[in-house]
Amino acid sequence: MSSSSAVSKPSPIAEASPLSLCALEPHVPADRLVAEMVPPPRFDSVRFSTYIPDPNQPSQIEAVGVLESFAGGLGGAHASGAGKAKRGFLGFGRPKAPKTPAGPRGVYLDGGYGVGKTHLLASLWHATPAEPSLKAFGTFVELTNLVGALGFQQTVQTLSGHRLLCIDEFELDDPGDTVLVSTLLGKLVDAGVALAATSNTLPGKLGEGRFAAADFLREIQGLSAHFRPLRIDGEDYRHRGLPEAPAPYSDEQVTKAAYATEGASLDDFPHLLEHLARVHPSRYGALTDGLKAVCLTDVRPIPDQSTALRLVVLADRLYDREVPVLASGQPFDKLFSEEMLQGGYRKKYFRAISRLTALARDAKSLITH
Repeated sequence: MSSSSAVSKPSPIAEASPLSLCALEPHVPADRLVAEMVPPPRFDSVRFSTYIPDPNQPSQIEAVGVLESFAGGLGGAHASGAGKAKRGFLGFGRPKAPKTPAGPRGVYLDGGYGVGKTHLLASLWHATPAEPSLKAFGTFVELTNLVGALGFQQTVQTLSGHRLLCIDEFELDDPGDTVLVSTLLGKLVDAGVALAATSNTLPGKLGEGRFAAADFLREIQGLSAHFRPLRIDGEDYRHRGLPEAPAPYSDEQVTKAAYATEGASLDDFPHLLEHLARVHPSRYGALTDGLKAVCLTDVRPIPDQSTALRLVVLADRLYDREVPVLASGQPFDKLFSEEMLQGGYRKKYFRAISRLTALARDAKSLITH
């Protein structure tokens, strides 16, 4: 059965038709971007105490202790309050001897995908003794989007009042954006903002799916002295002791589940990929707001790299929000070609496969037999 025929003959078990992501074109005002720079819903309740270290990886246990101490040291790290910080940014009103912890003002979590770096980064955000309005958490892409929306100087002024800025998945594969964000971070460090970051793999630095601290510190150049590299070894926890990803379902099963699940979306996968090209990636989070499940028919290999990178962003947003993904067609580990999996964005694609696989497991309960 084709995906179109599946959608045209819904099961009459729900009163309303499912949503279609292809029909949504969300717009996010610039003033919401800063307010929404908090850990995503998946990481609302994570804490250092909920991180489960692999007993075979002592570096994971050590990382928790180091980060707890780092968070504790930020209690009086900044001239308290956004107002004082802004006066300092303008060049007056700064205390003569601000309280700053000894050692680097930043930490860099160095490890492969799936070892819990985002969990630890979000735990650091939660543990830092400051009001949420004085802490920011976002991906590298979200930070560059903020600069695009507010302008460089306004972004510096806006974030200078923060106690901590956490950057997940620092992008090292775009030299222009790397220089832009490195310059921004330099201004923020001067204003007394503490930093924490993870990053992705440089093109050609494939290794074993992990990124090297040396690459990160070299690329951010003058900022390297501000970061303490924190190695976190381990295997992808999403695959640790878990069963293989479930096989794709039929178009009919996916469509029936979409109509039976309140708040679910139903889309033909190739059409969804076309729609993603018309929506800026900074809006993918808003695209998924309120979704309870994503149902996709006719999943097939991604045709090109630009499309693949957009799907990676969508997969991240769905994973952040714990939205299960039910699909027919090809399994998710067939999405990316061998050429893509051996190229410079290898880590991103493996992360997307890992996360979509986890969401596919979560979607098994949507199937009614």
